[in-house]
Amino acid sequence: MKTWFKELSFSTSKAREVIDLTSKVTSAVRESGIKNGLLIVQLPHATASLVLNENESGLKQDLLNKLDDFAPVRGGYQHDRIDDNAHAHLKSAFIGSSRVLPIADGRVVRGTWQSFLVIEQDGPRTRRLAIFVMGE
Repeated sequence: MKTWFKELSFSTSKAREVIDLTSKVTSAVRESGIKNGLLIVQLPHATASLVLNENESGLKQDLLNKLDDFAPVRGGYQHDRIDDNAHAHLKSAFIGSSRVLPIADGRVVRGTWQSFLVIEQDGPRTRRLAIFVMGE
């Protein structure tokens, strides 16, 4: 079995936003040369999340709004005594920061409307995305 790893860097420009990294992820899978196997995508940050969903402006705003309903920016959190970003940590903890998908015939197996979306909650920042591919 072959393994392949790449780390991408990208920047966010707002405190809260949704960024589509689908083309970067699928390009990396092609670059790996692995035709059949598994893709692991990891966002190694505690205040941003990684989801698979539709890259549509209304839905992206809905995601941000609902996350704010769940964990408002000023929620009286204990962690805010240290860093004032507890809302971002809570959102990331509940959504998660990694996804595992199959690769078949050189393509990432995902739904028609599934894009790799990073949900920034503590920006602007420079972020990293780790891409690990294994298979044949």
